Amino acid sequence: MSNSLIETLVRPEIRALNAYHVPPATGMVKLDAMENPYAWGAELKTAWLARLQEVDVNRYPDPQGTVVKQGLRAAMDIAPEFDLLLGNGSDEIIQIIIMALARSGAVVLAAEPAFVMYKMIALFAGVKYVGVPLRAEDFSLDGPAMLAAIAAEKPAVVFLAEPNNPTGNKYDRKVVEAIIAATPGLVVMDEAYLPFTDGDSLDLLRHDNVVVMRTVSKLGLAGLRLGLLIGAPAWLHEFDKLRLPYNISVLTQASAAFALEHYGYFLEQAGRIRADRAGLMQALAALPGWTVFPSEANFILTRLPAGQARLVFEALKQEGVLIKCLDGAHPLLQDCLRITVGAPEENARLLAALRDILNLDL
Repeated sequence: MSNSLIETLVRPEIRALNAYHVPPATGMVKLDAMENPYAWGAELKTAWLARLQEVDVNRYPDPQGTVVKQGLRAAMDIAPEFDLLLGNGSDEIIQIIIMALARSGAVVLAAEPAFVMYKMIALFAGVKYVGVPLRAEDFSLDGPAMLAAIAAEKPAVVFLAEPNNPTGNKYDRKVVEAIIAATPGLVVMDEAYLPFTDGDSLDLLRHDNVVVMRTVSKLGLAGLRLGLLIGAPAWLHEFDKLRLPYNISVLTQASAAFALEHYGYFLEQAGRIRADRAGLMQALAALPGWTVFPSEANFILTRLPAGQARLVFEALKQEGVLIKCLDGAHPLLQDCLRITVGAPEENARLLAALRDILNLDL
């Protein structure tokens, strides 16, 4: 068919995009997507499958996900004065927020490098995106630069992720508070990696312009695609108008409700990942010329000697290990690789592959 109609109707900024790419990983040690490496135990899986037998897939799901919300409130100790909104992963929640605030001239602002979907969804919605670089030396928030950008751009929404993806660090609370106070719009605290750190942002909900976003993906339920937004009822009442009907399937709701009854099981797995993270960081830091940045997430950001990141990334793929090459993704990520913390045998496989590639005794 002729491309003329497509070129006429599809916005040029969309035609210029590449679709979000997920590399094939069949048969590989998959350390590129920040997933929990642990499968459910046999007893838990059997009980889960029994629960699924009770689901009527011929019926639409509960449009509000009432039972799931109850489970989330209990597991995450969410105060009753705040409402919850469920999304098909955090991506849908980000989309809902930006669409709701996409007035003419609206600006989406985030500290960078950050989760790529903040920028992409802003572009989808046709609003301006502004990225403010983190400090190059340690990826901390550049407070003066953030406040200057907020004053100049008057953003409708600011996204702050703690811990941050892809850098793995948390931010100075005083700087975060200053950003909240200076922002004329909404501030979204993205806590996707909360299970791998201490403390949270729920206390920031005392500010009228703050909401907190979470997901169960990193906890070990990535296949369910379930995200949640926590905030004042007035905010969530408006956002709920943009949520598509029945966005959380009956199978996801039944599975999530079951998993939340066993929340401690997944927190225990997160604790194991945190412990393994320390050992993996130590091993990677011992590699000549490698810089390992502190991490409060389930992944580790490393910087290699100039020009080596892509070579090591490709060599690891040949060894059957898939990680994430961030070289070229952002100026501050030059020569950087991001490695998900896997199960002990996966981490050992990674280190053995690096030993072969770098010809080192690890």
